Amino acid sequence: MPAATAEKVSRFRQLHKKGAAFLFPNFWDAGSARILEGLGFPALASTSSGFALTKARADYGVTRDDVLSHARDVCAAVDVPVAADLENGFGSEPEDCALTIRNAAATGLCGGSIEDSTGDRRRPIHEMEAAVERIRAAVEAARAAPGGFVLTARAEAFLYGDADLVEVISRLQAFEAAGADVLFAPGLPSLDAVRAVCSSVSRPVNVLVYGALAQHSVVDFAGAGVARLSLGGGLANAAYGALVETAESIQQSGSFAALAAHRRGVETFKRIIHD
Repeated sequence: MPAATAEKVSRFRQLHKKGAAFLFPNFWDAGSARILEGLGFPALASTSSGFALTKARADYGVTRDDVLSHARDVCAAVDVPVAADLENGFGSEPEDCALTIRNAAATGLCGGSIEDSTGDRRRPIHEMEAAVERIRAAVEAARAAPGGFVLTARAEAFLYGDADLVEVISRLQAFEAAGADVLFAPGLPSLDAVRAVCSSVSRPVNVLVYGALAQHSVVDFAGAGVARLSLGGGLANAAYGALVETAESIQQSGSFAALAAHRRGVETFKRIIHD
């Protein structure tokens, strides 16, 4: 799979406008990506947890090679820009992050994200200096990509216990200064926190619609200054949840009526896949 063209990367980059809050849904395999493209979404993102589930693994249970192979499959299946959750760069050193970005850019991806998480429960977040150096190395690799590459820098503290909003914003500002194209702090607790993040940086901000934030609308997020809205594993969870509930209904009732519960959706995705 060749690298994404400069035109495709530019098209992806242009979607990111403060207050635009474009929907950036997360696929978990090539089929779900095709369906989301067919529904009209202008760009798509992977979900690390949803992809891991397709391999019967927990989140963070996949390798760099797994993720890159997954990216090649999806980029070959759709025409819209695709970005990937590249977890923590699959290593602790800046060179690990740079290698991940270089390899990701060769799969057809238009962008991807690097987290400041360590994978170590005793010390879940990299120290500031190390986190910035990792992003700086990823930025250099992204800028060297033949067609370009939109790099998202993620501050993960809100997903790993108690987090301080001031510290998270400070990290995002440092990632911006290091050259990141998009900034992301998953797990923000409120729309006020979202607004504070967006007003503190000049680069586009991605927000994960998760937890208490799910009560708000696209219009609310746009008003807060958000450029991009992702769903993480939300769609994958909904799909697998429907699988469990439908199978349990058949198992417990002896009736097959539950198979018709999503008839309209089934007809739509079959049309998209078969067209």
